[in-house]
Amino acid sequence: MNGLLKVEKLNVVYGHGEDAVHAVKDVSLEIAPGEIFGLVGESGCGKSSLGKAIIRLKIPASGKVVFKENDVSKFNRSELKTYRQEVQLVFQDPYGSLTPRMKVGNAIIDVLEVHRIGKNTAERRERVAELFEDVGLEPEWAWRYPHEFSGGQRQRICIARALALKPDLLVADEPVSALDVSVQADILELLEELRATRGLAFLFVSHDLAVVRNICARVAVMFNGEIVETGPVADVIDNPQHDYTRQLLDAVPSF
Repeated sequence: MNGLLKVEKLNVVYGHGEDAVHAVKDVSLEIAPGEIFGLVGESGCGKSSLGKAIIRLKIPASGKVVFKENDVSKFNRSELKTYRQEVQLVFQDPYGSLTPRMKVGNAIIDVLEVHRIGKNTAERRERVAELFEDVGLEPEWAWRYPHEFSGGQRQRICIARALALKPDLLVADEPVSALDVSVQADILELLEELRATRGLAFLFVSHDLAVVRNICARVAVMFNGEIVETGPVADVIDNPQHDYTRQLLDAVPSF
């Protein structure tokens, strides 16, 4: 497999000494270009900590994150800024991810301005319109406020904002768990479309094996900070090898 992202024996620790909490323990995984890779486990198992370490919101205690064959820990400030353009995060909560008093289009324009994308405001507004169309929203809606949108529409806006910098990888941290089941299907369909049309890769973080089965090619099961099982989704779900994976499957009413 030609890896876009490789995580090698990564450890994430909060605190020091006797109070230290080992949130991620010797985790290794690999994501190929254009792959939707699932990371599944219960709340508190270390999934979000792993995601934060990948995008350098949390510095690992040890281990490596390798992106396009380059060790992320060795990036200088300029290289790290470029890396954060190429690897974007989509948050769980579409309600809290947008500034209530800012029109949603301006939230995207701010991102473009920070990274000096577009020659002027007119070009950036045109880019916002394109991004809205890409995620299935009407371009003129970009000049509304967050409270004027449904939960699913807000998550589409958050995805549009993540796409603004033309990333190669999205770390999607429970991107549908705050949404109604009917809306979840629409967002999953959008993510699959982005994978197919843009070659975009995803680390899809979830606690829900049923959702993971619908969208991911491979999955890693995380328990107590460790990866306890990994493989093609169908193999892991149809023939689980670890007791914890079986417990997760037992918690799902029906596939």
